[in-house]
Amino acid sequence: MAQRPRPADAPSRNGIEHVVDLIRTTVPPVHPAGLPFVGGALAAAVLGGRIPGVRTTGLLAAAATGAFFRHPKRVPPLRPGVVVSPADGEVALIDEASPPAELGLGDAPRLRVAVFLSIFDVHVQRMPVTARVERVEHRPGAFLSADRPEASDANERTSMLVRTDDGVELVVCQIAGLIARRIVCEAHPGDLLAIGETYGLIRFGSRVDTYLPVDATLRVALGQRTVGAETVLAELP
Repeated sequence: MAQRPRPADAPSRNGIEHVVDLIRTTVPPVHPAGLPFVGGALAAAVLGGRIPGVRTTGLLAAAATGAFFRHPKRVPPLRPGVVVSPADGEVALIDEASPPAELGLGDAPRLRVAVFLSIFDVHVQRMPVTARVERVEHRPGAFLSADRPEASDANERTSMLVRTDDGVELVVCQIAGLIARRIVCEAHPGDLLAIGETYGLIRFGSRVDTYLPVDATLRVALGQRTVGAETVLAELP
């Protein structure tokens, strides 16, 4: 019995599927907040395609905004008691400070770790622990460079109080920067979020402060690079 001939396009189809799979596994997706920016740049490239330089500029802008709003998959550590970095960036400040006043937690100092995000870093924010959101407060402010110590108090910010099942309180504070003018926080009081889960984003260049119990054991140093949801900032007592 004669064998049915194999379709001529089968090898090419398999090759295309392989390339698509490679792109899906190596190119991170774009956070939904960035889709309007990428779409706008692509629309400009298409509509102005016949105008010299417009198409190229639009495509470059789409690529740049897509890279800024990238949302890579992260795998947090499984061992209990760890606090992971809520953001990619550089540890710009380690000290003890009172938590944001708008949360009503008093003036008692807590261990604070500040991570500065440049415009080249991933800009989504992730939960440092598995916890329930208790309060989310936004406060208008200035737009100083986020790597300056005074930015914690002076700049516009959104502060979130969370509590673990063991009753440990942590505060995560999204701080706008010199270029950043928009803080997105998708968490709401009552939400139970898992460690490493994405809850927000800041556009463009910013800082994220994490307030920990004073007896937490620090696991990072000044100047160290952090990977959101994976780098361990500290271990809880």
